[in-house]
Amino acid sequence: MEVAGAIDANLVGQDAGKICGMEEALEIPILNDLTMVLGSIAQSKATGVVVEFTDPSTVYDNVKQAAAFGLRSVVYVPKIRWDTVTALSGFCEKASMGCLVAPTLSIGSVLLQQAAIQAAFHYNNVEIVESRPDPSELPSTDATQIANNLSDLGQRYNREDISTDIPVSMENLLQLYLHTKEDDIRSKV
Repeated sequence: MEVAGAIDANLVGQDAGKICGMEEALEIPILNDLTMVLGSIAQSKATGVVVEFTDPSTVYDNVKQAAAFGLRSVVYVPKIRWDTVTALSGFCEKASMGCLVAPTLSIGSVLLQQAAIQAAFHYNNVEIVESRPDPSELPSTDATQIANNLSDLGQRYNREDISTDIPVSMENLLQLYLHTKEDDIRSKV
């Protein structure tokens, strides 16, 4: 597998390898013309795949353009909306083109999601607890994806907790963190 093109509006002309931190240049200049890059890839004899990780608002059009050149897409956009995924699915089915929408490109995260799905069938209550140094990053896209995956299983979790109507509860450790910090401050006074 090799990189055949790179697109970015801000880094035009720079080498894709150097921008990615590689020791040697790939000798692939970053362009801002998607059509030109897709055309170049489609003309090569090798099978091409477009890895799409741009803004959620441009994903559908970019995958549509790639399909017009006979290229399949792998889409990784953390905040992609469900209606966009549904539209991509419908388009790719009509175009007889494959498209993989990956919630993450991390194999560890994918394995965690699969383990959570398998374990969920054996429990009545499910809670996703996570901790991040920066509370503004909560909930993470991985936690949200796990919650969506579990909610889509058709099971109703947390039946005993009548205070919530949420199929899967997500709790972050921000409150615990704040309480711990308050306790630390009090113990030092």
